[in-house]
Amino acid sequence: MIDIQLIRENPKLVQEKAKQKGYEVDIQQLLGFDKERLELLQQVEDLRRQRNEMTAKTKGQKPSGEQVKAGRELKDKLADLEHRLGSIEQEFIVLLKEIPNMPLDDVPVGKSETENKVMATVGDKPTFDFKPKTHVEIGLAKGWIDKERAAKVAGSRFVYIKGNLAKLEFALLQFGIDRLTDESFIKKVVEENKLKTSTKPFTFVLPPAMAKTEVYEATARLDKEETTYKLADDELWLNASAEHTLVPMHMEETFESKQLPARYLGYTTAFRREAGSYGKDIEGIIRLHQFNKLEMESFTTAEEGLIEHILLTMLQRKLLEELEIPYQLIQKCTADIGGPNASGWDINCWMAGQNRYVETHTADYMTDFQARRLKTKYKTDKGKTGFVHTNDATAFAERPLIAIIENFQTREGDVAVPKALQKYMGDKKVI
Repeated sequence: MIDIQLIRENPKLVQEKAKQKGYEVDIQQLLGFDKERLELLQQVEDLRRQRNEMTAKTKGQKPSGEQVKAGRELKDKLADLEHRLGSIEQEFIVLLKEIPNMPLDDVPVGKSETENKVMATVGDKPTFDFKPKTHVEIGLAKGWIDKERAAKVAGSRFVYIKGNLAKLEFALLQFGIDRLTDESFIKKVVEENKLKTSTKPFTFVLPPAMAKTEVYEATARLDKEETTYKLADDELWLNASAEHTLVPMHMEETFESKQLPARYLGYTTAFRREAGSYGKDIEGIIRLHQFNKLEMESFTTAEEGLIEHILLTMLQRKLLEELEIPYQLIQKCTADIGGPNASGWDINCWMAGQNRYVETHTADYMTDFQARRLKTKYKTDKGKTGFVHTNDATAFAERPLIAIIENFQTREGDVAVPKALQKYMGDKKVI
């Protein structure tokens, strides 16, 4: 959630920024509850002070009848005010959580993803002297993809990935792990892009694949209707991406400034209902209910948050360039970045068999929006405390496999292994 002081000082701006994201929020109602809350809080504090003074006066003495009566009246009045304050606080928090994060000034204003902006097109599209096939056609012919048997076991939008394609997926993941946990690689990207930031590598983590309701809600990522699966008999939800259980790692903790940036690289199987996407990308492995994902998550000071966002995007780009996969860099508009995000970038990779660019990566900058809910802070060198800024970004999921299959296919129906992955495939050059 955003700072209430920011809303008090800029109510019209917050209202307008929320509208740019497609949110209709009642700022005046929120501020009404805020005013009433502050007034009640002052009254409660005054009564508590009076009670403490009364207790101090009668300390070591037997209170008189009048003093007992006054004390009882004070206690009852305080209990009534505390009850009213609790109710108002609850209403206030509900309304405050409905306010989305403020988009940064450079985020394009738009009403849908169609108004996202292509900021760069990188790499040469492969050319073929034959009609390129889709990953589905190649995967079925090779016996790599089996959705029919998966449907028998789990229903639609599940898949068995087998043989060399399964090996290629793990090769891709290991490639990402090796690069992002290597400080020399981070340093290279920092220097190439002239960024003034730490070259600290990522710590590889295997996080839980589920989170408690109150924890997931605190991340601002719990989408009960569209995305997230809940366990029937427990207050636990399956994560829809590794960052959903990485970002609450440090909830209710305070970093020392020297510990930042704290960078994590998490791997989990992710689960998504995809409730609003039926009929979209139903072939192959583009949009599944279950998929594997390697995700970057970072915690920084407020001053370093934006440059970290840039760094994570540059790391994504560098990994794809080493794989020789053509891509487009997309700046997402206000309607597409999501409620918790202040900024969001996508990378769409070229898929030769489909003759189109398909989203494979996203990078999200939340400023202190998540940290306020999670109560994750840092201590400055001067001893003051502030809320950390959080970033997350895709390292690799399964969609880049599609780009490899379709862009590196041969006339014979095989797939050339990108040079960067060959050592992870037992030096195989073709599968």
